[in-house]
Amino acid sequence: MELVVRILLIIASLILIASILLQSGKSAGMSGDIAGGAESIWGKSKGRSYEGKLEKATTISAIIFVIASLALVAIQ
Repeated sequence: MELVVRILLIIASLILIASILLQSGKSAGMSGDIAGGAESIWGKSKGRSYEGKLEKATTISAIIFVIASLALVAIQ
């Protein structure tokens, strides 16, 4: 059981690192936001965009990371 949790923790941490590094900074698109690009940020298609998928992957992997960490501590 401990081995499975450790493997899950390693996979979640690698996905978390990759998804954070692949995201662009919040200030990267500020000039486009002022010129009317706010629809792409607050629009309905954000969840299907590349940034939306990375954001979901980051959130899910962070939750899995925390749960696996707590489970590993409880097992030991």
